[in-house]
Amino acid sequence: MFKDYSLLLGGSFLILAFLAAFTESQAQDGKRDLYELKIYHLETEAQEKMVDDYLESAFIPAAHRAGVSNVGVFKPIEAEAGKKIYVLLPFRNSKEYFQFQGKLDKDQAYQTAGKSYIYAAHDQAPFVRLETSLLQAFTGSPRMATPNLSGPKSERVYELRSYEGATERLYRQKVKMFNSGEIDIFDKLNFNPVFYAETLAGANMPNLVYMTTFENRADRDAHWDAFRVDPDWIAMKDLEEYRNTVSKNDTRLLRPTDYSDF
Repeated sequence: MFKDYSLLLGGSFLILAFLAAFTESQAQDGKRDLYELKIYHLETEAQEKMVDDYLESAFIPAAHRAGVSNVGVFKPIEAEAGKKIYVLLPFRNSKEYFQFQGKLDKDQAYQTAGKSYIYAAHDQAPFVRLETSLLQAFTGSPRMATPNLSGPKSERVYELRSYEGATERLYRQKVKMFNSGEIDIFDKLNFNPVFYAETLAGANMPNLVYMTTFENRADRDAHWDAFRVDPDWIAMKDLEEYRNTVSKNDTRLLRPTDYSDF
């Protein structure tokens, strides 16, 4: 029996909120990409090597066989280097997403190539924690794009940003801001976006997530300098309807692995 009814009601509210968001997403199923963003939290170099080997030799080839192309794998450039691995999986609709694990389970080549990771012992786990978010692409940018970059992967900067909202209404206003002009500014300034998405399920809701890409760190800094003084952004950022829409900006600078699809 629940004796703390506030906890019971709070849990029910979260379930109802998720179901409402999922019902809304169903109306757009197939019209906008779904993304799974996985973050491996690591402690040791041995864990990093095991996850790298698994992703390169087993997981990504199996994802391709299952019809999921353009799997992105990234690592932090600075403070968290060696401690996290980010994996981005794009799905065209919910059917692809829900059938994906079943396809892996039936893929014997995957099971063989990934044996060390899949059957790792409990006291030799390949990660400390596996964090997952389910995202849905914005209406203003419904499909993922691979970046148009020419420089070596070792120098590229992939910027993953999460904007949290203090309330659900303010969060939705920030999503509206992107769909109503902010995406256009990024496109005009050639930020090479990979995706813009709303979080359907994740740790930091309500929040949106997006990724932009650059040839190198200097290129990244130059683009943001141009963004800050862009007249369209200046005209938009102080509009009353968009004030106080971001309570926290979590920015991660990442670099693609050699075996990442992009």
